[in-house]
Amino acid sequence: MGKSRPQNKKASKSRAKSVLSAGGSVSKQKMNEDPTKLLEQAATQLQTGQPDAALELAQQALNNAPANSPSQLVALNTVGEIYVELGNIDAAKKHFLHAVELDPNGTIPESQGGGAEKFLWLAQLSELGGKDSVQWFEKGVSSLRHTIQQLEQNPGPEEALELVEKKGKMANALCGVAEIYMTDLSWEEDAENRCESLITEALLVAPNAPEVLQTLASIRISQLRTEEAQAALRRSLELWKDLPPEDLSIPDFATRISLSRLLMEVGMELEALEVLERLILEDDQSVEAWYLGGWCLQLLAVKQQAPKDAEEEEGDNTPEARRQASLVASREWLKQSLTLYDLIQYEDERLKEHALELVQEMNKEIGEEMDDEAEEGEDGDWEDEDIEVESDSDHEMADS
Repeated sequence: MGKSRPQNKKASKSRAKSVLSAGGSVSKQKMNEDPTKLLEQAATQLQTGQPDAALELAQQALNNAPANSPSQLVALNTVGEIYVELGNIDAAKKHFLHAVELDPNGTIPESQGGGAEKFLWLAQLSELGGKDSVQWFEKGVSSLRHTIQQLEQNPGPEEALELVEKKGKMANALCGVAEIYMTDLSWEEDAENRCESLITEALLVAPNAPEVLQTLASIRISQLRTEEAQAALRRSLELWKDLPPEDLSIPDFATRISLSRLLMEVGMELEALEVLERLILEDDQSVEAWYLGGWCLQLLAVKQQAPKDAEEEEGDNTPEARRQASLVASREWLKQSLTLYDLIQYEDERLKEHALELVQEMNKEIGEEMDDEAEEGEDGDWEDEDIEVESDSDHEMADS
């Protein structure tokens, strides 16, 4: 389960309100449809990128469902997830909380709308964070334990696949709690011990999950056990780096962004750059991926290192040549991130400030590009929005 990026809350609320107020356009035939059929149609609409239409159908299913019935529970969770997609977090939480009232311990089977999902969403959507998120994660973990025990009692091909899925979800929830104890609750006296017990259980449940190994690395970094962190990250990367792009075992985009940051933090910049190059091939509009790639190349320049492709094209493998190649490439990646930052109105000011700072430092060392149409304005913003990274230049991205 991934957390959708919240959109403008006011716009989402008004959009949802307009959808719900359009009830008069719904035919009498649809009004009388089975909630199960409506929810199937809603799922199809959501999968095809039409959340507004999905919301109308799911809301109708909820209206038609008998009180305290499985169809009502399924509809509540579905409407909640659609509201997450639309960015209306308050409405999403309202529906998930209603679902909790009907299935307080998550022991109702998922086929009847029960299970852990609502708890895990509430943990991620909590505005309070800290202990509030922890208690929702723990309820989700408890529900998943119950489900896993039932699946283990009835082994079969389908149950085996579901068991792997539930164990992975449980391990991720345990890691979610550990991450809270490394951040919001790091001041707690038993924070480090809680992290150790949580990651130990997560590794027992899903020893080959890339996300779990990343959390292990993050804990080891916080403990200044760098070599152990590096080993965990190598194991995480080895699990999927040679898989084709369409393989479902590959961690999601956000998880791999976090992986690249962790790799950079432990001095594994070449590995981080390989991850980021692959991410750019998947989504060349990611401001964060371009920024991290530029920063990663700048760190390589500090070490007088360069990506292998840059070394081969230059034909000069001296430390200074490697440094120059990385600096040139770094500046291009960072400029691309700044261009996209303005184009899509990205909101991370610290990212922009750091990218500008790095570019300005490199301009002082290697000189500004005379043939570049982009001029840095007085306020430090890039005025040209058409900067592109040339695929045949010295800083060509390595094929993933």
